[in-house]
Amino acid sequence: MSRLRIHNLTVSLDGYVAGPGQSLEYPLGRGSERLHDWAFATRTFRAMHGMDGGATGIDDDFAAAGQAGIGATIMGRNMFGPIRGPWGSPEWRGWWGENPPYHHPVFVLTHHPRPPLTMEGGTTFHFVTGGVQEALDQAAEAAADRDILIGGGANTVQQYLRAGLVDEMHLAIVPVILGGGARLFDDVAGMPGYEPVALAASASAMHVKMSRIGS
Repeated sequence: MSRLRIHNLTVSLDGYVAGPGQSLEYPLGRGSERLHDWAFATRTFRAMHGMDGGATGIDDDFAAAGQAGIGATIMGRNMFGPIRGPWGSPEWRGWWGENPPYHHPVFVLTHHPRPPLTMEGGTTFHFVTGGVQEALDQAAEAAADRDILIGGGANTVQQYLRAGLVDEMHLAIVPVILGGGARLFDDVAGMPGYEPVALAASASAMHVKMSRIGS
């Protein structure tokens, strides 16, 4: 049975996963590029984006674990792109170019219908208008016996946490203070409890992996 996982989600010391002022120029908000320095230095993330080299060690071990056994991804519309309201022109095809780093079906939560978007490398974006449970049902069917990754952003993660649907959560806490933006654990009243199953630190991040109590 598929598990719903959060993995490699980076959080600042003051609890933000994205900075203020998200836009086409600043996809994750102003100042937020510092959040992901730990990830983009790893061999795993560099390989995902077609680059050579990269560091091994604790950060790379967690980065690689986040890709293992994943058969589908769910993300919010804000993660797919900066466009709001009706889609209009179909020119926007995501942040990642013609060969996104997923290589499996991706389900995008949105209020506005759009036909599936097939990209190179095995990635197809499906746009789901029926809410978080419908997206999860479609992702589970596509993933078969593999796991489902929640790609972000904060609002999408919060919806799945409130619904008690997240089985496993890995956070990379980095020594950065953003002072504003999208806070991860706002508006999650009613979420189930989680217990730590792994804890490790590198020079760049503290990695905390948690499992839902009773799952």
